[in-house]
Amino acid sequence: MSEWKDKTTLVTGASYGIGEAFARRLAADGANVIITARSRDRLDALANELRSQFGANVTVIEADLARPSAPEEIFRATEGSGVHIDLLVNNAGFGAVGDFADLPLARQLEMIQVNVTALVALSHLFLQAMVGRRAGAIIQVASTASFQGVPYSSIYSATKAFILNFSEGLWAECREYGVRVLALCPGAQQFPVSRKEAENS
Repeated sequence: MSEWKDKTTLVTGASYGIGEAFARRLAADGANVIITARSRDRLDALANELRSQFGANVTVIEADLARPSAPEEIFRATEGSGVHIDLLVNNAGFGAVGDFADLPLARQLEMIQVNVTALVALSHLFLQAMVGRRAGAIIQVASTASFQGVPYSSIYSATKAFILNFSEGLWAECREYGVRVLALCPGAQQFPVSRKEAENS
């Protein structure tokens, strides 16, 4: 039996990819799943599928983590409404490929907002209740790009390095409270190693 059966889990960036895979596995394991992302249509389709396939209790929260207010809105819709989150999966994030000097600054700052600032805000908001209950877990989705600077993905790799280091420190802080923190570092098919590859990616 999964340890998450009948527990409540929150997955960000759940509309596709790794976030969707987390949502599917947790639903299959009998967890109550709260999924959030920008795309309401994709979330609703996933929720309906998980309900039909697994009989899962799935809640949809549409939110754009590029907006600074989004983490607090997600928190108010869950913990703030008396729904205790046992597992937080901070998966939402994105990358932009190209020369740092050429990529629009606004897009790169948005990447920092989603990959770093929103992740920190969500971790802080939900961790306080977990510490109080002396139970819970947070999974932060980093990347193999967190282990080195990646040309033409400089900001992306820097955000993932932040996530890895932040998670390692947080893991040590949280052990005495019974809260687990894990950094997941999935790989990519290929990181661009030349300007030509970056332009073609």
